[in-house]
Amino acid sequence: MDASDTPQALAGLVVLDLSRILAGPTATQMLGDLGATIYKIENPKTGGDDTRSWGPNYVKDTKGGETDLSAYFVAANRNKMSVAADLATEEGVRLVKALAAKADVVIENYKPGGLEKFGLDHATVLKDRPDLVYCSISGFGQNGPNRDVPGYDLMAQGYGGIMSLTGEPDGRPMKVGVGIADVMCGMYATIGILAALRHRDKTGEGQHIDLSLVDAQMAWLINEGTNFLVSGKDPARRGNAHPNIVPYDVVTLSDGHAIIAVGNDSQFGRFAEIIGASELSEDPRFTTNQSRLEHRELLKTKIDPLLAKMKRDDLLEKMAAAKVPAGPIQTVRQALGSDQAQARGAVVHIPDADSQASRVPVLGNPLKFSRTPVQYRKAPPHFGQHTLQVTRDFLPDL
Repeated sequence: MDASDTPQALAGLVVLDLSRILAGPTATQMLGDLGATIYKIENPKTGGDDTRSWGPNYVKDTKGGETDLSAYFVAANRNKMSVAADLATEEGVRLVKALAAKADVVIENYKPGGLEKFGLDHATVLKDRPDLVYCSISGFGQNGPNRDVPGYDLMAQGYGGIMSLTGEPDGRPMKVGVGIADVMCGMYATIGILAALRHRDKTGEGQHIDLSLVDAQMAWLINEGTNFLVSGKDPARRGNAHPNIVPYDVVTLSDGHAIIAVGNDSQFGRFAEIIGASELSEDPRFTTNQSRLEHRELLKTKIDPLLAKMKRDDLLEKMAAAKVPAGPIQTVRQALGSDQAQARGAVVHIPDADSQASRVPVLGNPLKFSRTPVQYRKAPPHFGQHTLQVTRDFLPDL
């Protein structure tokens, strides 16, 4: 059976998406991938979602001109319908309220309190629709001293601690290479929405989900966060090295770089033999992971010169044969063009008659369902593409 003929887990679910940029759109794209109908509200005064203009790199139209589908916008907005609505007008507010009245989920990322003047805040909407799931995403959350401070990914990474851990030990604090605070917040939002829907389906009761970029970022400090909580000491930047495992790092070879991830003491013995230093596994300073942690810098002086003489493919081949984890560092081109990426559907092309290539490339959803597969039903929409359709078909009485 073709994937398009199979049911989807969230088929029939209606989501009103009042979010923009990345965190909220990441969540609603995930819900759309799983079968939900997503109505993305965009402001005609600004030309829609801010990321539509975050170029360079735009999908080209049939004549080779740039469209309003920036690569950034494409990353988080497939499987959605774009509806133009200006909340500064009575008509726009009526349209959005009518959609909210028929939605299962509302998600928004306005500043806390920003929707109250339109009667679209969670307290007002849930009063009329007690069975609704309403998710608010903001920089710092709906309460606290920083409630009204705007939130962007970079600010969240700075405030939430991850930048203090990222980068070389003697370098500047460094953000992660992509908007990971936004993306992870979107993932938490998806989980929260699905849990709230489960509760609604059991009890008929909706609820408000209050989620912030900074809260989410602090939550995924994971072991480095708990390293601090247990020790009381701020973790240090270590570049690519691991705080609790040695050697676990990027290493320099004669023809480039590679990753080694020696996860236990027996692996270390095999690694030492591979690099021609089997005596290291007998040295009490290096026999256990704990001792290697204590003598991290000394161990580096022993292994780095030996690794610098080896070729990457030779090292990786020997590590694989000895079952010691190691791997290459690929460019995005190499990663997405690999046989593994092809086998796993890491890149998908969604048909789109308005684009020059008659399709839009997107990153595939990593979820592989045996019964309710992800479907790529709609290419990322042009601004306001579905306004007339929605008002005519979904809201005929408006």
